[in-house]
Amino acid sequence: MDINSFSISISKEQLSGLPTVEFAGSITVLENMPDALEALRYLNTCKAVGFDTETKPNFRKGQTNTVSLIQISTLDHSFLFRLNKLGFFPELREFMESDKVTKVGLSLRDDFHVLHRIASFEPAEFIDLQNVVKSFHIADSSLQKIYGIIFNGRISKSQRLSNWEAAQLSQGQKIYASIDAWACLRIYRHLMDGCFDPAESAYIHHDSGTAEGQ
Repeated sequence: MDINSFSISISKEQLSGLPTVEFAGSITVLENMPDALEALRYLNTCKAVGFDTETKPNFRKGQTNTVSLIQISTLDHSFLFRLNKLGFFPELREFMESDKVTKVGLSLRDDFHVLHRIASFEPAEFIDLQNVVKSFHIADSSLQKIYGIIFNGRISKSQRLSNWEAAQLSQGQKIYASIDAWACLRIYRHLMDGCFDPAESAYIHHDSGTAEGQ
């Protein structure tokens, strides 16, 4: 097969038929400064982590909300920083600006745009999966589809528009938020370890059309 003659994409119908992804790791919700600082001390010892954010959805025209939650995850432990309770504190800014830990996310420009509404920082050592997957012939750009292509699992989006500033996060919210950050890291590690062969994918297309990204 000519390595440059194909692209990889998954349809909504194919995605819907895949088993739902479960998160088997530990989840720590951080709502006070001592716990948040302890979590960051641990995360600063990691080589790479997954990263994502959640913002309370807007249902009124012209209304804008700030980031409610930052999720930072290893392969077996997810840390949920509740910014609506913690604020964007100095040690978190230092972590975002650190070049010692690789932070893997998706569509990071959107995350940074919303975060910059509440704090000034210079992100360092962030990797956007949307750029990485292109070299593996993956034409889709959503986390849900990229994960489906690589691991044949479907990430549920049922909690996406829930209230991320609720007094207490529900178990469903905790799992949803954890999976998104964890999945970014899992995909990155899998690709970097050479475990994905594009030529063996079940979702190869030989036409020159553009795949649907969302």
